[in-house]
Amino acid sequence: MELREALTQISEIRQQVARTEVFRGYRAVPVAISGILALGGAVFQQLLIPAPGHNYLAYLGLWIGCAGLSLIATAIEMLLHFRKGVSLLTIQTTKLAIGQFIPCIVAGGLVMFALVIYAPEQLWMLPGLWQILFGLGVFASYRLLPRSIFWVAALYLACGTACLTLGQAALSPWAMGLPFGVGQLTAAAILYWTLERSDGEIQTETN
Repeated sequence: MELREALTQISEIRQQVARTEVFRGYRAVPVAISGILALGGAVFQQLLIPAPGHNYLAYLGLWIGCAGLSLIATAIEMLLHFRKGVSLLTIQTTKLAIGQFIPCIVAGGLVMFALVIYAPEQLWMLPGLWQILFGLGVFASYRLLPRSIFWVAALYLACGTACLTLGQAALSPWAMGLPFGVGQLTAAAILYWTLERSDGEIQTETN
């Protein structure tokens, strides 16, 4: 009984430490790739989907594809990070970070499903809703990230709110491309400057 209580206390301590640990699983390169994909998606939409209001399937396919590629890039980077060997604390922190961010992705998918099935005439709201939900996801996990990420989350909320005031114009390619492109590239710069650059300097000093 005492052993079980001790193990429970150790697990709780690890979770508490994980909450105060800076999560290093999000790396600058895959986050930057997601920003480039967003800008590329905007260019692609402008060239090949000039009337997204009359071609919702192509519009949704394009942006879901960009989001899927971004998630794949992030997942690959995390797997490569884990292959280098990680501690139990890192595993706890990773689970916490993923658990904090996944709900916003699930919510975005559910909102899209509801609009497509029950209110397709309101699909113009998706860009704004996606940005607001993504911003909330960043807010939920920013305590594990560099503090400057707070402003990236605020940017998504502001852009999402602005999109909701545009009506059908929210389906413009740049209403999606610019917020996610600028937001992700800014986040990548923050991650590199505050985490990866300092890691590289520490490794150089130890060598």
